[in-house]
Amino acid sequence: MTKDLKFDPATIRELAQILRESDLTEIELIDNDMRVKLVRQVTVAAMAMPVAAHAAPAPAAAPAAPAVTATPPAARTAEIDADHPGAVSSPMVGVAYLSPEPTSAPFVTVGSKVTQGQTLLLIEAMKTYNQIKAPRAGTVTRILVESGTPVEFGEPLMIVE
Repeated sequence: MTKDLKFDPATIRELAQILRESDLTEIELIDNDMRVKLVRQVTVAAMAMPVAAHAAPAPAAAPAAPAVTATPPAARTAEIDADHPGAVSSPMVGVAYLSPEPTSAPFVTVGSKVTQGQTLLLIEAMKTYNQIKAPRAGTVTRILVESGTPVEFGEPLMIVE
């Protein structure tokens, strides 16, 4: 039967070697009416990723800062409009953190004077911590999120007046 094959066994062995070396799972060759398809089974084991000691705060370990006043998420949208002139809105979906580390002081508290470009909080999105900076100078009059809570795009985070 191998005499009639247009793809000889050496070619098929070469293709199998390419599969192994390149981490591909499938190769298919078509020549006129002949088709050869090689498929490799891949077993993926789920593993827990270790957390680095210097990582930014984890949601469960983030302490509540006593000077921070936060509004419950359900009341947040009803109580404050995202169009408020002093609202600082989330530029992305992620998890908000008010301090750089769980044991450190928050970046700002209610009543803090801030300058334009000063870091107000962090939003973790896809394992990256993004600094959210003050769009203008002013005073933080309200903090609308708690540390470690998920935030949506466009959601008001703070009021800087």
